[in-house]
Amino acid sequence: MEFSSDELAGIADLFGAVDRPTLRRACVELAYKQGVDREPASFDDAIDGAVDGYHLLEVERDEGTLLVPGPVAFPELPEGATDLPHILDVESRAIDDDRLARAAQERFRADAAGAIEAGERERIERLLDVSYELEVWAPVELADARRRLDDALE
Repeated sequence: MEFSSDELAGIADLFGAVDRPTLRRACVELAYKQGVDREPASFDDAIDGAVDGYHLLEVERDEGTLLVPGPVAFPELPEGATDLPHILDVESRAIDDDRLARAAQERFRADAAGAIEAGERERIERLLDVSYELEVWAPVELADARRRLDDALE
């Protein structure tokens, strides 16, 4: 059983914010409900892909790194997911909007710099698209980074 990036974002959204071990446990539980036995680590590639694609955003807090739905996500709940907070006995968490915006902006700028330095044209084009979504999603200003990305395509 595989989960799409939007389904992973939906699970994270169900909790407000979730740490990686809890997201893995949630995926294991949902797979089990479908009759599939999976190890928690077997979901790491899907979670990493969702983070890489900005469907999930990592935010640092005192208790560690939490995952929240990112700027390109259209969170959707997989079948049976509504019971997860009760099954896993995890309380909902909220992340301050300013902290979300800072985390997203820092991540985006680092990704943009890395893509430009590596000359990764496809990644640069993807980041240009993400930049517009990100500015709508959080109060960030990415015009300078977008100009650098545009310049790298010329």
